[in-house]
Amino acid sequence: MATPRDGGQDGSSTFPLSAGILFGLGLGGFFDGIVLHQLLQWHQMLSSWYPLTSVEALKLNTFWDGVFHSATYLFVLGGLFVLWRSAQRRPLLWSGRMLIGSMLMGFGAFNLVEGTINHHILGIHHVNETVPFAQWIYWDLAFLAWGAAMLAGGWILMRSVHHQQRPLP
Repeated sequence: MATPRDGGQDGSSTFPLSAGILFGLGLGGFFDGIVLHQLLQWHQMLSSWYPLTSVEALKLNTFWDGVFHSATYLFVLGGLFVLWRSAQRRPLLWSGRMLIGSMLMGFGAFNLVEGTINHHILGIHHVNETVPFAQWIYWDLAFLAWGAAMLAGGWILMRSVHHQQRPLP
């Protein structure tokens, strides 16, 4: 029988997983864009198609990095919107493990989807283009493995939640 603690008969519900997943997607994108594109300068959005050998190529890559960051920003805003709407509609049961687990799942999903499409299918960039070409595949595969580990870890963390939720004030 459903109880108030597990999202049952009083109309309350558990933490909205979609909010955490959207936060994770956005944070995954920000990590990629800020750390790998800007700080480490390992690649830019289209750097395999348009290597940074001219000012025009730099401008093109910088523009598409901005488009990429805008999309990740929208993921975070979407997560905030879902969380806000969920809390406004009904008593929201809070779980730190559900939040962290769903964020890890979103971050891991970002790595898997972005890595598969951009690195392997389209080849528009690779994780670390500063190493010799023959090593690019290892960095790309490690990126996918890291994403799979986060996705699995998030799923395991979320499954471990047993009556640990409390309503948000």
